[in-house]
Amino acid sequence: MRFDPADYDSLYRWSVEQPTSFWQSLLGWSGLQVGGSSPAVIGVDQMRPPSTNGGPLWFPNLELNFAGNLLQHERAVGSEAAIIAWNENGRHAWLTWDELRYRVFALREWLQAQGVVTGDRVAGFMPNIPETVLAMLAATSLGAVWSSCSPDFGVQGVLDRFGQIEPKVLFVADGYQYNGKYIDSLARVREFLPNLPSVEQVVVVEYLKHEPDLEELGSVQYFREIVGAAYTRPEKGDISEAGRVYAAPTGFENYAFNHPLYIMYSSGTTGLPKCMVHGAGGTLLQHYKELTLHTDIKPGERVFYFTTCGWMMWNWLVSSLALGATIVLYDGSPFAPRTDILWDMCEEEQVNVFGTSAKYLALLEKEGVKPREGRSLEALRCTCSTGSPLAPDSFDYVYRDIKADLQLASISGGTDIISCFALGNPTGPVYRGELQCRGLGMKVEVFNAEGRSVTGEQGELVCTLPFPSMPVSFWNDPDGSKYRAAYFEQYPGVWRHGDWCELVDHSDTGNPTGLVIYGRSDATLNPGGVRIGTAEIYRQVEQLPEIVESLVVGQDWDGDTRIVLFVRLREGNMLDDALRQRITKNIRDNTSPHHVPKRIVQVRDIPRTISGKIVELAAREVIHGRPVKNVDALANPEALEEYRDRPELRS
Repeated sequence: MRFDPADYDSLYRWSVEQPTSFWQSLLGWSGLQVGGSSPAVIGVDQMRPPSTNGGPLWFPNLELNFAGNLLQHERAVGSEAAIIAWNENGRHAWLTWDELRYRVFALREWLQAQGVVTGDRVAGFMPNIPETVLAMLAATSLGAVWSSCSPDFGVQGVLDRFGQIEPKVLFVADGYQYNGKYIDSLARVREFLPNLPSVEQVVVVEYLKHEPDLEELGSVQYFREIVGAAYTRPEKGDISEAGRVYAAPTGFENYAFNHPLYIMYSSGTTGLPKCMVHGAGGTLLQHYKELTLHTDIKPGERVFYFTTCGWMMWNWLVSSLALGATIVLYDGSPFAPRTDILWDMCEEEQVNVFGTSAKYLALLEKEGVKPREGRSLEALRCTCSTGSPLAPDSFDYVYRDIKADLQLASISGGTDIISCFALGNPTGPVYRGELQCRGLGMKVEVFNAEGRSVTGEQGELVCTLPFPSMPVSFWNDPDGSKYRAAYFEQYPGVWRHGDWCELVDHSDTGNPTGLVIYGRSDATLNPGGVRIGTAEIYRQVEQLPEIVESLVVGQDWDGDTRIVLFVRLREGNMLDDALRQRITKNIRDNTSPHHVPKRIVQVRDIPRTISGKIVELAAREVIHGRPVKNVDALANPEALEEYRDRPELRS
């Protein structure tokens, strides 16, 4: 079916009114390498887990190889860069397309020799370096399932994840660096490995030192012994192996469109992490749509996202290889050895798409960093932000102090869908404080308390039609009960995502275009029966120069809920009555009296997950004297102690 949209609105309407036609047309247009015939889509009118009777089944007669699609773009040849990697010391790796293919093929052959077969799990306890990408591509090229944790996870956090999925091969680095420190990873591996009896082979990447101590690691091999030097280590402007020729691998076997590809994890702050299994075809097709149509990435462009290997944005970034784009990796603190190092990287590597978190942009502004000063960011045309709602002031900051003529795409989705519900539109305007549009093919609506779809009112973000990047299953969930409980209990036949948001209509057609995210709906405040998104308070509080960041929760009090605000201040500042009054005034003047916190408390740190997200729920549990079930999922679990038994919260 041919459809010629007049604008994004009409294209979006067609994509959700005729979803079968849309997804079939997208697959045909994409040029992705698939085999088979009769590309039927079954059950797209029934929003339920794919593993249940009547659930959606995407392209059941088609086959593909995920890794093959990332390695065989017609422009992905020769000595052009496929991967450029930086850390706190600057550029440390440059991998050409030919090198990438050669090394993936060598690693693939080694995995086969170890007995890795379709469906086996291969895991990475790795920093964000090229070897992690190589390992993932080699494993998935064989139909194995890839799963990764960043190396800052604690021992129990790793066991809570990998212990459930039982990997056969484990890739680890000897360490990683952060904020000027070199951190040994192998000591942690020695602790958790005895409790992972499924691991038959450990592969060690020498990232920090040559020939680290491999004692007590069982059957182990150096990465370099499998593939040779992992990559060149060029001086600036000197790509020493760029002209070397490598044989291209051939013979990638195809697997079912819905064959398991990745296992991703929920945050695990309220119990064992949920293990979400994502399919190869759905992930690839959804990422292709978002990277091309929503981000306008072209062959040869350079794409960067500041992420760890434990966050879905790593998977999203790596899929850019399928477009013939170069991916740029960064390992380390975004503020070390200097606050603007990522912008030096952006300029030097001519980055076209720069992705980061909302928190990074807010902290950058607090530090007074103005990336546009003294730099040419001519290549930069798009900045993406996710991880939490992007405050309106951050929109101002980006256009004032980074670049005036770029697309600022605030995007929102999640690990659950390994993609986005709402994101950028390169052809449309950017409105301050808003996500530009709902994703094509994603029938996103906002439900009020009665479960009715509304525009211009705050409510629950839901999706009422299936989409191909829904998890194909949860691990160890044979009857699908965990899957259903995660998304389908509140509204039968509707995916409830857990975000509190509002659809905004800027069109003259009555069709909402923009979206505002106010925070997680399970962290929504409810003083006096008035529902308030936490982001509404953060936006006002963090405008004040004394405040680095904040956390807001609801405390049960006198049969109601009262708002408690915790603030982390810039060094040298104290929370006195004058600052409390300014905070209160800023919130009241720009929101409502209902938003004003009853208690404001200074803390030294804000608890967050390993991927950097503030954990409001964990803080709420602590102030009520309830246990946090899985503190090992936090990057800084010690921070919670400061919230326990606070005298300010007893009256």
